[in-house]
Amino acid sequence: MEYQKFIPEGWEENNPYISKEILNNAMQTGCVIQGYVNSCDSKFNLHIDFGNDIKGIIPREEVEAINVDGTGYPNQRVCLGKVNKLVQFKVKDTLNGNYILSRKDAEKDALNWINKELEEGQIIKGIVRNIKPYGVFVEIGSGIAGLLHIEDISVARIKNPEERLKIGQKTNFVVKSIDRMSNRVLLSYKELLGTWEENASKFEEGSVVKGIVRETEKDKNGIFVELTPNLVGLAEYKEGLEYGENVNVYIKKILPEKKKVKLLIV
Repeated sequence: MEYQKFIPEGWEENNPYISKEILNNAMQTGCVIQGYVNSCDSKFNLHIDFGNDIKGIIPREEVEAINVDGTGYPNQRVCLGKVNKLVQFKVKDTLNGNYILSRKDAEKDALNWINKELEEGQIIKGIVRNIKPYGVFVEIGSGIAGLLHIEDISVARIKNPEERLKIGQKTNFVVKSIDRMSNRVLLSYKELLGTWEENASKFEEGSVVKGIVRETEKDKNGIFVELTPNLVGLAEYKEGLEYGENVNVYIKKILPEKKKVKLLIV
């Protein structure tokens, strides 16, 4: 039940229109589909326009399976926060010509998947939903998000996750850990960028290549230069260089036994 399994075949994510055929099929089979929330009414029900005068409603009590108060309802802020967002849901019924939808039921499916099927080390698909200075929140199914800490994005140190990932980006992630008591999933990305040996094999001693300045040692013994996201070399210190600056470097030595690359900025 990975993220992309929720997308109906033949339906592009940037197309908000869904046919009655797809909706009726989803109602019969119980599969999860998705659409954009157009508005939230005074009772905090969410409204979805599928096009061709086809409407859907997610009643407030069907908006959330997790972020609810003592009454079982999500608060107003949670409901309003879904407007103009893509959400996943199940089709429960029809009423007065509208399709009655449940995001809560879709979330329960995703939680069941996490509790019964998801394993540490598993590679899963996800979509970047929010980026903070400390990490990235990745939707892994029906509103359930995993957290990718900044230090797990790449071996090369970065100051902001946006240097690697963008909101809306779909890609693969590795499940780092699972806390099933709190439904907390931690993810990693750097394992998918190749091992030190795999990345080092792309470079040769004596060649000049492009790199990115990532860190300057405080004692001025050297400057760390990113050759690829998972391969960093140490260059001799040079004044005036700043973080993120593109530089040309000469590869002096590649030392597999020490997993080190010695560089010279040219």
